[in-house]
Amino acid sequence: MRVLICPDKFAGTLSATEVAAAVAEGWREAAPADEMVARPLSDGGPGFVDVLAEALPGRVVPVETVDPLGRPAAGSVLVVGDTAYVESAQACGLHLVDPAERDVRRATSYGLGTLIAHAVENGARTVVVGLGGSATNDGGAGMLAALGAPPVDESGYALPYGGAALVAVAGLGDTPRLRDVELVAATDVDNPLTGLHGASNVYGPQKGATREDIMLLDSALERWAGVLEALPTCPSAVANVPGAGAAGGLGAAILALGGRCESGIALVNRLIGLDAAFDAADVVITGEGSFDFQSLRGKVVAGVAGTARDRGLPCLVVAGQVSAGRREAAAAGVTESWSLTEHFGSKEEAMARPADGLREIATRLARQWSR
Repeated sequence: MRVLICPDKFAGTLSATEVAAAVAEGWREAAPADEMVARPLSDGGPGFVDVLAEALPGRVVPVETVDPLGRPAAGSVLVVGDTAYVESAQACGLHLVDPAERDVRRATSYGLGTLIAHAVENGARTVVVGLGGSATNDGGAGMLAALGAPPVDESGYALPYGGAALVAVAGLGDTPRLRDVELVAATDVDNPLTGLHGASNVYGPQKGATREDIMLLDSALERWAGVLEALPTCPSAVANVPGAGAAGGLGAAILALGGRCESGIALVNRLIGLDAAFDAADVVITGEGSFDFQSLRGKVVAGVAGTARDRGLPCLVVAGQVSAGRREAAAAGVTESWSLTEHFGSKEEAMARPADGLREIATRLARQWSR
């Protein structure tokens, strides 16, 4: 039997590659003759570069950057020919900042600009930026500063880092230095930049924003959008373009620089040859840390389940916890879902021993599904 394993990461515990390895090991305990095909996935968020590096014939170049609070952080650029792949979460990721020190008002995307600048300076003609899992809400202002175009106030002074400072933005201090490089934002978030469904209102609370913070940041991003629209490459009404609100508004900055948004999961699927793996599979296993209603709106699990459904393949979901409705999950193509929390009886145990739980669940699944 051919088993295709294509999970997302389990945020805070295991990478997508580690999840796939644990599932494969557990399945082999019960069905050692079955063929296991691992295709770890990412929709542009944490793990984007690692997933692509495992599948593409390129080289990973370490780059020193900074985290959302400006502290040193380790990043990397995946170079494949004249295309570079970078990941916003390596510099802007929420996981880089402890809950007690999160400050969405001053968190900066400067570190992502550093990664992009490195790719540009080393000859990339296209830079694909994976967006997701960010601690920032600065509309990409920090990223532009790292690219030589800092936001300035009416007196021409550079503003402090962070989205809150943009309430005083009046323009850019210079022109972004991109050397005609094409930018692509890999994301499956279609939120606008501002408003009720914008970056601040929808994702701000996850980053520690209070209601007061959200109102301030949304107003600041509205002003920032007007500055971005002064760039000759910026689409009109950029704040309303789908994807502009991705990763705290980084999508808007990339669009303003003449870039475009592309489905992260579709891009990854194409690059790693996932369709061919589906064509050869008998059963599909996917998963993520939390399988909930958001999972069914363009996330990795939804994409995998939909593809399996269209091919008439059973799709089994393993997750840290499951709260998605059975009916909604079935409509999306999910055959069964299994939870580490239910398996262990507590969330604490599931977080402490995710690999053990995945192996044990996979062994049970193999006994049920293998021929």
